[in-house]
Amino acid sequence: MAIERGVDDVDINELDIEDNSKEIQVGAVTEDELILDGMDDEDAMIMDDGTMVFGEQELMGDMPMAFDANLAETMESADLGRIYSDLMSDIDDDRSSRKEWIDQYTEGLKFLGMKFEDRTEPFDGASGVVHPLLAESVTQFQAQAYKEMLPSGGPVKTMVMGMGTPQTDLQAARVQEYMNYLITQEMKEYDPETDQLLFYLPLSGSAFRKVHFDQSLGRPVSRFIPSEKLIVPYGTTSLDDAVRITHVIGMSMNEVRKLQQTGFYRKTKSSGDYDDASYSDDIEDEIDELQGIKPSGGSSDYEAELLEVHVELDIPGFEDVDGNGEETGIKLPYIVTLLPKQNTVLSIRRNYVQADVMRRRIDYFVHYKFLPGVGFYGFGLTHMIGGLSQAATSILRQLIDAGTLANLPAGFKARGIRIRDNDVPLQPGEFRDMDAPGGSLRDALMPLPFKEPSGTLLQLLGMLVEAGRRFASVGDMQVGDGNQEAPVGTTIALLERGSRVMSSIHKRMHYSQRVEFNILARVIKDSPIKAYPYQIASGQQQLMAQDFDDRIDIIPVSDPNIFSMSQRVMLAQEMMQMVQSNPQIHGPQGMHEAYRRRYEAMGVQQIEQLWPPPPQPRPMSPAMENAGFLQGQPAQAFPDQDHDAHIQAHLTLLKSPIVSAMPPGQSPVAGMIQAHIYQHVDFKAREMAEQDPEIQQMQQQMQQMQQQGQMDPMMMQQSQMQMQQMQQQMQVIMEDKVAQITTQIMEDLAEDLAPPQQDDPLVNLRDRELDIKEADLQRKAEEADRRINLESERIDNTADMADERMDLQRELAEMKDEVARERIGLQRSAQMAKTAENMAKDFFGNR
Repeated sequence: MAIERGVDDVDINELDIEDNSKEIQVGAVTEDELILDGMDDEDAMIMDDGTMVFGEQELMGDMPMAFDANLAETMESADLGRIYSDLMSDIDDDRSSRKEWIDQYTEGLKFLGMKFEDRTEPFDGASGVVHPLLAESVTQFQAQAYKEMLPSGGPVKTMVMGMGTPQTDLQAARVQEYMNYLITQEMKEYDPETDQLLFYLPLSGSAFRKVHFDQSLGRPVSRFIPSEKLIVPYGTTSLDDAVRITHVIGMSMNEVRKLQQTGFYRKTKSSGDYDDASYSDDIEDEIDELQGIKPSGGSSDYEAELLEVHVELDIPGFEDVDGNGEETGIKLPYIVTLLPKQNTVLSIRRNYVQADVMRRRIDYFVHYKFLPGVGFYGFGLTHMIGGLSQAATSILRQLIDAGTLANLPAGFKARGIRIRDNDVPLQPGEFRDMDAPGGSLRDALMPLPFKEPSGTLLQLLGMLVEAGRRFASVGDMQVGDGNQEAPVGTTIALLERGSRVMSSIHKRMHYSQRVEFNILARVIKDSPIKAYPYQIASGQQQLMAQDFDDRIDIIPVSDPNIFSMSQRVMLAQEMMQMVQSNPQIHGPQGMHEAYRRRYEAMGVQQIEQLWPPPPQPRPMSPAMENAGFLQGQPAQAFPDQDHDAHIQAHLTLLKSPIVSAMPPGQSPVAGMIQAHIYQHVDFKAREMAEQDPEIQQMQQQMQQMQQQGQMDPMMMQQSQMQMQQMQQQMQVIMEDKVAQITTQIMEDLAEDLAPPQQDDPLVNLRDRELDIKEADLQRKAEEADRRINLESERIDNTADMADERMDLQRELAEMKDEVARERIGLQRSAQMAKTAENMAKDFFGNR
């Protein structure tokens, strides 16, 4: 039963604020002021204090009215009639303003193909098939979104707002566990109605949920509301700025009478003459026709439609007043329930928190949108591809009708021809006798020239279907047909490109689901359930009343950027490849976390059994820690250990021969020991800083603020802000004191941590390096001397050889000169002899 009860009772004396809403108060009449003569004793009532009150009005005025009471019980009939008439007129205008949206939605429902149509045009038995483009798109979206929006482990995830502490982390875990338990186990309607919502959403473009506390069930509920059942005024852009929200609720008259008897609704005089006017749209009739159902004959006598209107009104007798008691004229939020079947108002309840001085309306509705559209209502597939579905249906019917006419042709026959049993159609393989007087049978029969189904229409049909599927993103991506060697990033990019439209729709649904979960958390906080129904880790089940506060943000589990498991698995695979490529920078837990996330993306249950987490560090004795150091295993310090004893034990190991004898730089044992000692130093410094009087005083002040906030809800938010500021200030002071204490401790340990000078391996190594360098310099000097001597000898040898060469050349020159002189002398002698011979010849010849 999706009826709002309003907020819980709040004692106004505990809130220390002034209630500005004025009620009709009639002062109590004392016994001395009564005039008993002429009064009917049946109208008198004696109160507990001895006061006698006459008349119903006096009794009602004297009794204090609860904040969430039904105001219609005390209002005049004229005021109720005026409110009923005004609201009904406004609701009729609101319904008229969305008629075109309703008509388009209704027309689109016809192309879901849920109802077979017997057609007689253009001939009896013509095809009435509907192309499944729209139905396929809706079904594909519902199948994809259902698993993402409602995982098996629960859809709720929590996140700590602001600075997190171990206490707030445990609180967030408790809130997440309880809300998932409530949705998956207690709220039995949530799963099937979510499934139904995801089927309606792509059809109408808008769907709603109403989150409230159901008094009959004794728990919160989140009901699905079809778009035709929620009406808003023209010009509304969102639920936040809607001046009037009308919820059409179907309920039997017997259930209405039950609520009237319990006091939830005002009792009305039933005359038996009911107004049968229905405030449902044509969409409901179309849905009934698709399902093949219709109202029974006597159902109108038992069924009724309630109009629950969330509206702001200025009700006489309950006007908003200022501090001086003057009426401000401000309209206050109310929930008004109307029963058009009896033309009456059933209830009027305040719809704001009594402690809220701004009188803000309490929200119960959540709007889910498929596509944002251009106004309040979203656009669905019936609006976007309804035309394509209609065209595809028309072409498909033409193709089937053309094939039917081509396979079973009709035509004309001569008037005189007679066929036996001409009313019975011919069966395949049957030859029937006939009389054909005169001429041939071919001349007596003329079939009509029907053509085969058109190939052009078939191609056009394929183009329309492909366009519709592409818009609705229901085409399957053939990842296996691609290149198996392609990088994972390329495959992810292709997958994201194909699901871009669905991802944006999923992100809008993720936002709406987040709003729904926050409203559900508020309803849980205000509900009378103040303890967890199961045992929790701390054992304090009453912590539920404190857990649901503003420090915890409720968000859906699903990722708004990921719409399918294939995309999630590919992202996990890409992450694992990155971790495997460079495991050093991802830390010791990087590979384990990468595998865990991949198993989660694949939907593997009980991952811990298949992939157990690495063992967590635990406190150990100093001896076990020293043994681990010698094996190359680091140790972890913990706050509650005896830090002085641990530090002394580790210093003893650090100075032992087994560690000091290790060559520097070849073993990290000394470094691990010193790092572990520094951890104990930090814990010891923090424990000493916590004992500082200034820190203890600030902690006491924070505890007092927390207690004051719990006692006074009005001071809760202010106390939390002051506590956050003081916590930040205390953190800064704490770190300063820790630094000072750490410096003092390190000065005390400096001598123990510093190694002896004579045994400093670095100095010895430096000395060796200097000796080696000195020996090298001496060797180089000796080599230089030898090189100089060799060079001098070479120069001397070269000079001697040069002198010898000069002497030899001189001797050769002298020898050449002597030979030349002898040759010249011989030539001269020979010349002189020849001349003498010639002269002798001449002399003797002339004689």
